[in-house]
Amino acid sequence: MRYTNLGRSGLKVSRLCLGTMNFGWQLGEADSHAILDRALADGINFVDTADMYGARDFEGTSESYIGSWFARTGRRDEVVLATKVYQPMGEGPNDRGLSARHIVAACEASLRRLGTDRIDLYQMHHVDRSTPWEEIWQAMDVLVAQGKVLYVGSSNFAGWHLAAAQAAAIRRHTLGLVSEQLKYSLLTRHVELEVVPAAQALGIGLLPWSPLAQGVLSGALRKHRDGVAGRTTSHAAARVEQHRAVLEVYEAFCAELGLDPAAVALAWVLSRPGVTAPIVGPRTPRQLDLALVALESSLGDDAVARLNEIFPPVGNGGPGPEAWAW
Repeated sequence: MRYTNLGRSGLKVSRLCLGTMNFGWQLGEADSHAILDRALADGINFVDTADMYGARDFEGTSESYIGSWFARTGRRDEVVLATKVYQPMGEGPNDRGLSARHIVAACEASLRRLGTDRIDLYQMHHVDRSTPWEEIWQAMDVLVAQGKVLYVGSSNFAGWHLAAAQAAAIRRHTLGLVSEQLKYSLLTRHVELEVVPAAQALGIGLLPWSPLAQGVLSGALRKHRDGVAGRTTSHAAARVEQHRAVLEVYEAFCAELGLDPAAVALAWVLSRPGVTAPIVGPRTPRQLDLALVALESSLGDDAVARLNEIFPPVGNGGPGPEAWAW
């Protein structure tokens, strides 16, 4: 395993982040614990969850499973733990969003479910256009001062949201954001226009989610032909069909490289400027193995150029305004 700094912070995290959205949804507690055991054995020290992950609304099942794993193993100090706030966690009007009230209440609830006294990375799950940055940072600063949160990140922000958040943090003389979770894959490259360059300029590390495009880039056509059960066959048939032509070319190219399509897609994301760690959500040890293969699968310039032909970047490629202007 290789490690790197989380954005401009001094915090060291593994180049792969274990995503736990499947905990409580597609995996029970015992299987979730087995994935955590395996990930740490392979050197992954970065674990990401959210208060709303799980099969049942408002119960925080994913966080609870991680908390029970900490209680069973005593390995809390080996993990860089990330969770999120924003999504509804109750029926009331103040049980959601990024008001100071909800941020503090949601953090306390996450700490209880996780069975820990601190969250290493507390992430805003979405931008809240109805709450001023001064209020958001006031709440985060209180949690940091209490030692309940160590670093703050964002998720699903636009480039200008990153800039606005950082400007407000600077006015308060605080560190501000150290990371941004963004939807980023060979099939979803529009973040390269403004989010990626903004994050790089501000020292914000990138944590791509859905780097396999919800399984579409994991060899979906082959799995369909072979009748292999999986997320792509059970949940994304229409999405796979939409991209059939390009996936046929992509999977043939991966075969030429002698690599699994999932490993190629992850290796490409790992090679992108500014990326700290893509988030992988394995449901089986085999899926985790493929993610680890990606770490050792350096793509040469020719391979990257071919992938750019198969999955062209938005506009002229690269950041704006050059991507769309002369």
